[in-house]
Amino acid sequence: MKYFLMIFALAATSLVSAQQSTGSIVGKLTDQEYNNEPLAFANVLIKGTTLGATSDFDGLFEIANVEPGTYTVTFSYLGYETVEIPNVTVEAGKVTSLNVPMSASEGVALDEVVVTTVARKDSEVALLLDQKKAITLETSIGAQELARKGASDAATAVTKITGIAKEEGSDNVYVRGLGDRFNVTTLNGLPLPSNNTSKKNIDLSLFGTGIIESIGIDKTYNAQNYGDFGGANINIVSRNYTGSGFLELGIGSGANTAALGADEFYLYDGPNFTGFYNKEISNDPFNNGFDTSWDRETRSTPINSNISLKGGDSYNIGENSRLNFFAVGSFSNGNFYREGLNQGAPNLGTALPNSEFDYQKYSYTTATTLMGNVGLRLGSANDIKYNFLMLNNSEQKHEEFNGILDREDDAPNGGGFIQRNTFERTTLIVNQLLGNHDISDSFEVNWGVGYNTVENLIPNRRQNILLPYTNNDPEGPKSFRLVSAASANHRFFQELTEDEIAANLSTTFKFKKNEEDGFDGKFTIGYNGRFKNVDFEATQFNYQILNVANQPFVDPYNIDAYFDEYGPDSGFWQIRTFRGTASTEGSLDPQTYGGEQQINAGFVTLEYKFTPKFTLFAGARGEQINQTIEWSTVIQGDDSNELDTFEFLPSLALKYELNDKQNLRFAASKTYTLPQFKERAPFLFQEEINQDTQGNPALENSTNYNVDLRWELFPSSSELISFAVFGKYIENPINTFLIVSAANNLSYANTGDSATAFGAEIEARVDVFENERETAESMLTNRLSVGGNVAYLNSNQKLDYQKVSEETDFAAAFTNTEAPLQGASDFIFNADVSYYTEFSDTKNLRTTLAGNYFSDRIYALGSTGRGHLVDRGFVTLDFISALELGEHFGIGMSVKNILNPLVERVNENAEGDLDMENPAIPGFLEGGPVTALSYKKGVDFSLSLSYKF
Repeated sequence: MKYFLMIFALAATSLVSAQQSTGSIVGKLTDQEYNNEPLAFANVLIKGTTLGATSDFDGLFEIANVEPGTYTVTFSYLGYETVEIPNVTVEAGKVTSLNVPMSASEGVALDEVVVTTVARKDSEVALLLDQKKAITLETSIGAQELARKGASDAATAVTKITGIAKEEGSDNVYVRGLGDRFNVTTLNGLPLPSNNTSKKNIDLSLFGTGIIESIGIDKTYNAQNYGDFGGANINIVSRNYTGSGFLELGIGSGANTAALGADEFYLYDGPNFTGFYNKEISNDPFNNGFDTSWDRETRSTPINSNISLKGGDSYNIGENSRLNFFAVGSFSNGNFYREGLNQGAPNLGTALPNSEFDYQKYSYTTATTLMGNVGLRLGSANDIKYNFLMLNNSEQKHEEFNGILDREDDAPNGGGFIQRNTFERTTLIVNQLLGNHDISDSFEVNWGVGYNTVENLIPNRRQNILLPYTNNDPEGPKSFRLVSAASANHRFFQELTEDEIAANLSTTFKFKKNEEDGFDGKFTIGYNGRFKNVDFEATQFNYQILNVANQPFVDPYNIDAYFDEYGPDSGFWQIRTFRGTASTEGSLDPQTYGGEQQINAGFVTLEYKFTPKFTLFAGARGEQINQTIEWSTVIQGDDSNELDTFEFLPSLALKYELNDKQNLRFAASKTYTLPQFKERAPFLFQEEINQDTQGNPALENSTNYNVDLRWELFPSSSELISFAVFGKYIENPINTFLIVSAANNLSYANTGDSATAFGAEIEARVDVFENERETAESMLTNRLSVGGNVAYLNSNQKLDYQKVSEETDFAAAFTNTEAPLQGASDFIFNADVSYYTEFSDTKNLRTTLAGNYFSDRIYALGSTGRGHLVDRGFVTLDFISALELGEHFGIGMSVKNILNPLVERVNENAEGDLDMENPAIPGFLEGGPVTALSYKKGVDFSLSLSYKF
C-alpha cells in the first residue's frame, strides 16, 4: 500500500510540475452568420505543431500542456474563412484566452487576422450540428454529402434519407409509405408549383445538385408550414456563395449499357438536341396538314454529355456590409433504352393477361438550368436575397409494343403493333425575394415573396395501332382494317400553365434573457399566402379508319407511305376530335379545365426552454382554403365545382437533452390532405397505353393525425446514431381506384373511413477510423466512414365500395376490405461506405459505395377479384469517386446501378381480407402471380472533368 501511495504522490507531483511548466490556450468561437451563436466542431490548431482541439457544442475549446512561447493559432471550419492569429503568447502556469468570431465572409474585426482559405457551409458536420440544435425532427443532406453519395438530383438525394423511397419509373417520392399527395415541396421556404397534371409536387429530379446547397426533410409538422402535409416538408435550399471570387467549368460524358447494347437506337422527327421545342397545331388539321413524320428514325451512338459553368464572388461595401452573387448555367442529356414485358390484367379463371406485349422504349432526355442569386448584408442585422431559377427539362421517347392487344378482340393471337412517340417539356421559372431583419437583440422580422410559373407541353404526341390483316395469321401482313377505336391512331396536343404568387411574413419576439446572454423564450406570429391559377387545355386529332373492306397492307415502319398514298379525300380515314369532325361546330375547341386556389393562413408558435435541457415548441395554425375549378370536357360538358373549407391545425414538439451528446424528441400534430386539380377535373387522360384516367369532382379533404418519438446520439461532430418510432391516423383517405365500367378507367375517391401507419427508423453514421499524419506543410487526413438507415412500416387502410358509390357517380369493386397503403414498403434500407484521403492541402481522393433496398410495395390496389399490383423490391448499388488534383483540376467518375436488377411489377393472387359480398366481383384470381411489367435499366457510366479558374 505504501508503494502505491508513493507512486501516486510522485505521479501527482509530476503532473502538477508539468502543469506549472506549461500553459494552455482556451476560448470561445462564435458564429457571425447566426447572430453570434456558439460555433461547434471548428478546428483549432497551433501552427507548426500537432497540438489542437475542436470546439464543443458551446463553442468552447482548450489546448492544454502547451510549452511556453509565441505561436500562430489557426481556426478553421468548413464553410467559413480560416483565421490565423499570430503572436499568441503562452506562459508557464497561465491560461491564454482567445474569443474569436468566425464568418463565411471577409471582414472579421480582429487585429492581425489573416484570411487564408474559403469554403461553403454545406458540409455534413454543419448540417448535423443544425439537426442536433433543432427543436423539430428535420434532417438535412448537404452538397458535400450529395457529392459523396453520387446523387445527381434532388429526387435521388432524398432517397438517401431514412424512410424515403422513389417509385420506379416516375418522379413520385414516398415518405414513410405516403406518396405525392401527402408531401410538400418548397424552395427556400416558399412553395413550388407542380410540373405535372397528375402530381401535387414538382418533379424533384428537375433540380440538379449543382444548384443545391442542402435539402431539408421535415417529417414532423410545425405550424409555420402549410398544413397540406402528411409525409414530409421537403425544402430545397438553393446554392449561395459568400467567399472569394471563383469561376469553374465542368464537362462530362457517359453512357448507359442498355442504350449502347441496343441493335439500333430509334427516336423520331421533330424535337431538337437542346429540348427547347414546341409544335403548334396545324392551321388545317382536318386535312392532315401536319408536317412531322409518323415513323421512327435511327439516331447516332447514344452517348450522354454535360457541361456547366458556375461562378461567384462577394464584395465588402463599407465597413459592415457585403454584397455577394452566385450564378450557374448547365446543360446535360441522356440516352436510355428498356426492353421487356408489358401485360394487362389477368383473366380470373385462366390467369392469362388480357394484353401481352414485348415492349421497347428509347428515350432522350435534356436538362437545362440557369440560376442566379444576389445577397446583400447590411451590417450584422439585415439580409436581403434575390433568387432566380429557370429549369427546362424534356424527354423524347419512342415506344413499341408487339403482341396481343386484347385476348378477346384485337390481335387475340398476337401480331398487334403499337407505337407511340411522345415529347414532353417542362419549363419552370422562379423568382424570389427574401429578407431577414434583426430589429434588436430580441425582435426580428422575416419575409419572402415569390412568383413562379410553370409550363408543361406535350406537343404532337403520335400514336399508331396496326393489327394483323387476319387474326388467324399473326405473323402475316398488318393493316388498319380491323382497328375499330377512333382514338387508336392520333395526334395529341397538351398545354398546362400554372402561375403562383406566394408570400411569407413572420415576426419573432425573444424573451427571458438567460445567463449565457441568450433567450429562453421565443414567440412568433406570422402569415402565409398562396394564390395559384391553373389552365389546362388539350386537343386530340383521331384518325378514324373507314372503308375497312378495302384497307391495304401497311408497313409498321413506313406509316408515312400509307398517308401519302391515301390522303384525306381517299375515303380510307377521316380526322375527328373528341368533339366531332370538321363539320361539327366547335370541333376545334380544346377540352379544358382550370381554376384558382387560394390559401390564407395565420399561425403562432411558442418556443420555450423550461430548463437548460428541456424545450417546448408549440404552435397553432388556421388555414382558409378555397379551390374552384371549371371545365369543358366531353365526358361532363361545361360545369364548375368549389371546395371551400377551414382547417385548424395544432402542433407540439418537445426536446429533452439527456446530456451534451443525446437528445430525446417528441412531436404531435394535426394536418390535412387536399385533392389536386386533376383529381377533381372530369377530363379523360390517355397518358398510358390501354389505361385511361378521369377526375372526380366529389373528392374531399383527408385529415391526418401524426405522432413521432426519436432518440439521438451524437458520438462526435460527424457521427450520429438515432432510433425513432412514429404513427399516423388518416381519416377519409384518398386513393386511385379502378371504376367498374366497360372502359375500366382509373379515378380517385375517398375509398374508406380510415388508414393507419406505424413504423420505426434506425440511422447511424460512424467513422470507422480517422488518422492524421503530419508533413512539413500541413496535417493530412485519412478517414473511413460508414452510414446506414433502416425503416420498417406497418400500414393498413379500410376499403369500402359502398362509400365510393354513395359519395361519387362511380362504382368500385375492391378485391379486399383492408389493404396496406399504396407505395408503402415494409422495409427500406440505405447504406454507404466512404473513404477519404488527402495527399496534400489541395490534392485528395474520395470514394463511396452506396446501396439501397426496398421491399415489395403496392403500385395499385387489387380490384374486381384480382390481387394488388405489386412492385417487387430490389437492390441498387452505386460507386462514386472524385479526385482533386490541386487547386484547379478535378476528375469525377461514377458507375450506377451496378447490379442492374430486374425491375418487375406483378399482379398478385387475391389474398387477405377478401370482399365476399360485392356483386361486381365474379371470383378471385388464384393462378398468379402474373407479370405486368418487367425490364432492366442498364448500368450508367460517367466521367467528368472540372477546372476552377
